Amino acid sequence: MKQIRINIEPNTKPRMTQADKWKQRPCVIQYRNFCDELRAKTVGFQLSDNYSILFRISMPKSWSKKKRDLMRDKPHQETPDLDNLLKAVNDALLEQDKIIYQISATKLWAETGEIIILNY
Repeated sequence: MKQIRINIEPNTKPRMTQADKWKQRPCVIQYRNFCDELRAKTVGFQLSDNYSILFRISMPKSWSKKKRDLMRDKPHQETPDLDNLLKAVNDALLEQDKIIYQISATKLWAETGEIIILNY
């Protein structure tokens, strides 16, 4: 088993259209920048066909210290959706995501954004 910790704020894959090839929508630019940064931070790491992934999503800065302490490492049950986070990682790190046969995924609140992947 090999584990990798990537210090990056998790991002989702937006719904894209043909026009996104030439039209510069902010959500698509943000997604493409996320994919480029994720690839750069995982050079030499190969995503396996069976892995676990933990998305640690940063808490809003507007939350009080009390609320931050209460929510740290608790389940993140708001947007972004877990499946869209997975799509973004799979598309960034795999040429063909059809090889994946098993994924275990979790998203939690955290102080800073991070993605932790454990290959089996």
